[in-house]
Amino acid sequence: MARKETVDRAAAVLLADAARVAGVRRYLLVSSPGVDSEPAAERGEVWAAYIAAKKAAEEAIRAAGHLDWTILRPGTLSDEPGAGTVLLAPPPVPLGPVTRDDTAAVLAALLDAPGSAGKVLELREGDVDVAEAVAGVA
Repeated sequence: MARKETVDRAAAVLLADAARVAGVRRYLLVSSPGVDSEPAAERGEVWAAYIAAKKAAEEAIRAAGHLDWTILRPGTLSDEPGAGTVLLAPPPVPLGPVTRDDTAAVLAALLDAPGSAGKVLELREGDVDVAEAVAGVA
């Protein structure tokens, strides 16, 4: 478990350091719902390691003083075509799915939404247009 946490956290920190060297301040971290609580034991050791790694990465990015970060916690990712509509809000948001297409669209929109910096956001399927949803949290 410690190895996975170290690898995942280290990757986020290395990318943050590379952003600093390159003079890039905007940073989006894709995390996971559930990092704010202990994972259920029945989910198993692998899931617990994954959640611990995501939590460690979030903490490291928050502590990096040189970044305008936004942390996005998408729900269960699906391969269905995106709908272009989502639910985007600060946690907690009920668990649920979201397409990879819609997740990518939200990430792209967040890059141009400096008002979302310093926020943790959860993403699920919903009925609000992606641009409107991002504007609503920025």
